[in-house]
Amino acid sequence: MNHYLKVFLLSMTPIIEQRGAIPVGFLYDMNPIYIFLVAFIGSLIPAPFILLLFKKIYNYIRPKPFFRKLVNIIDNKIDRNKDSFIIKKELALIIFVGLPLPTTGVWTGSAVAAFLGLDFKKSMLCVTIGAFISAVVITTLSFLIPGIFKAVML
Repeated sequence: MNHYLKVFLLSMTPIIEQRGAIPVGFLYDMNPIYIFLVAFIGSLIPAPFILLLFKKIYNYIRPKPFFRKLVNIIDNKIDRNKDSFIIKKELALIIFVGLPLPTTGVWTGSAVAAFLGLDFKKSMLCVTIGAFISAVVITTLSFLIPGIFKAVML
């Protein structure tokens, strides 16, 4: 499989997203600009679907016993982050998606925005800005400190 396709698909994957995809691109000695662009674009692919469909799917699975554990995880994640989103929704969403930390990113940010009923266009813009910030940070760190990422990935 083409290395660019691997980075693209990894960046669309929940939890891994750009945090995992960009360092993998550096492991393959790919061009940093291409790594950035491929991971950035790939990470945005799920956002509109999550923003449009998350709440409908969530409401459908919520009463089903089979999904109880997943629903509890989602409820806890949203409850922990709800207060920061209510005050300054757009800025909070940008920061939340832009911080390249575990359980932050496009997937979770889009899910929280959908769950809170934030405007689709504003949410999409905020998620895009946050994803851009995150990709810049991760690409820069991967470029400046390649030994750390190679040690972690191996």
